[in-house]
Amino acid sequence: MSALTPTDAHRPVIRGTRHMVVAGHYLAAHAGFAVLEAGGNAIDAGVAAGLVEGVVESDQVNIAGVAPIILYLADRREVVTISGVGTWPRAATCELFQSQHGGTIPKGLLRTVVPAAPAAWVLALERFGSMSFGEVASAAIRLARDGFAIDTYTAAQIRLHADDYRRWPSNAEIYLPDGEPPQPGQLFVQSDLARTLQYMVDEETAAASAHGRSAGLQAVHDAFYRGDIAQTIVRYHRDNGGLLREQDLAQFSVDIEPPARTHFQGLDIYTCGFWCQGPVLLQALNMLAGFDLQQFEHNTHAYIHVLAEALKLAFADRHHYYGDPRFVDVPMEGLLSKDYAAQRRLLIQMDRAWPEMPPAGDPRLGKATAATTNPASTATNSPPMSRDTTYVCVWDSAGNVFAVSPSDTSSETVVIPGTGLCPSARGTQSWADPNVAASIAPGKRPRLTPNPALALRDGRPHLAFGTPGGDTQPQSMLQALLNMVVFGMDPQSAVESPRFISWSFPNSREPHSYHPGLLMLESRIAREIGDALAALGHRVKWWPPRTGEAGGVCVIRRDADSGILHAGADHRRAGYAVGW
Repeated sequence: MSALTPTDAHRPVIRGTRHMVVAGHYLAAHAGFAVLEAGGNAIDAGVAAGLVEGVVESDQVNIAGVAPIILYLADRREVVTISGVGTWPRAATCELFQSQHGGTIPKGLLRTVVPAAPAAWVLALERFGSMSFGEVASAAIRLARDGFAIDTYTAAQIRLHADDYRRWPSNAEIYLPDGEPPQPGQLFVQSDLARTLQYMVDEETAAASAHGRSAGLQAVHDAFYRGDIAQTIVRYHRDNGGLLREQDLAQFSVDIEPPARTHFQGLDIYTCGFWCQGPVLLQALNMLAGFDLQQFEHNTHAYIHVLAEALKLAFADRHHYYGDPRFVDVPMEGLLSKDYAAQRRLLIQMDRAWPEMPPAGDPRLGKATAATTNPASTATNSPPMSRDTTYVCVWDSAGNVFAVSPSDTSSETVVIPGTGLCPSARGTQSWADPNVAASIAPGKRPRLTPNPALALRDGRPHLAFGTPGGDTQPQSMLQALLNMVVFGMDPQSAVESPRFISWSFPNSREPHSYHPGLLMLESRIAREIGDALAALGHRVKWWPPRTGEAGGVCVIRRDADSGILHAGADHRRAGYAVGW
């Protein structure tokens, strides 16, 4: 067995009786906690922490990026989501990318979709928060203006992508000070970004003083989508071959949408909908519900095999069906049906692995397989990189829960000069192929990898959990969840436990590389287990003992009997928990 005991964990479980924040960076956790201490609710604190993430992890999270949110509202006893992902400009079509770019979506301005995070933060505050944008943005502004000591992980990521940053002078000016990547502990300043945020706050202050809080928040939205920020972004796009225009920004809004849901071992598990990959987690759980997972024991070859095969089946359905439901007829009810999961479960064989991505099913007819063709292999020698995105979850004393997975990198598109912003390059998660559900279309949302999740027990919130890591996200989240629910681990041991990740499906990110049969294992998993998996047909490769490539899961769990909150933050990255 390779399960961790509490004494094996590198960090203690953080426990509290009042409120709790866990975030992908310790400065974000601190900012969220300060808002809670000042009387803000979980939504206020979550937005504050999310904005700080766009400063302190701006290599992988952007203020002008994406921010999918899932919430439990205690007064309504309801789970809702905020879509937090932008749309393709009106000028974007598959035909354009096929005729002018060989069917690829090149790095730079042409990957830009409308930035959604600012709209998501404002909507969350307006509908469910209690503070002003200025109050919750104060920590982000201070850290951007005055700087912060850059952490080891972020410094390493900037160094890894130094050549990408050098492609654009405006990126290099910020991320390669004096021409070189910053060193761990070096003061890192983003003055333009601070001025951008301060402009939004100033617009809010002027409007709120005359017309109240709601008018102030609307002014924040308008400052970004109609004011000087929008004009600067559009001007740069127009002058440099980009597609984004005034109308794309001015008419954009995010939506409050119902979550996707399933039931597993006494828990109601909620994710964002089929506009992201969140339901992969739910589909995998539905298939795994038919196995006695405890009998396999934790991280044995049989256990890893069953999880990997269930995930392959879920990812096959993701590739074939998941896309923006406003454009794609997604068979949502069928995909989450227990009967459909039972049919798909029959395709998991204990004596051999699928050598490639399995065929998708036919949820409309309840059939295990449909006549689909696997994508052509574009595998490289190395597995894909999965280091973008971060995560924040907050639990307040009233029982509200806020979870968000903000994202978008600064190394694959342009910093708009003078703003400090990289408008969302999330177009990288679309296909220039109209036959793929997640294809490009004017006004269509890319299919997001970021996907925060919640779990309720008997109608009350029990877990908030999520992670960075592209296509690894539902896999890391699934393993951490089962570590707690099936094997009884505390949250810290659950997120530190050794992981495995399948890559036997087309990667969500351009160029959508496909690695049939590839299964990555952290080397804390015993070699004999890897050998047994290889004998079943998995193409096993090894990671170091603890790698950020396997995610950075953060968790808050509420004990149903005592009401005490227990938090875990993954030691693979810079995440921390704060609460009392």
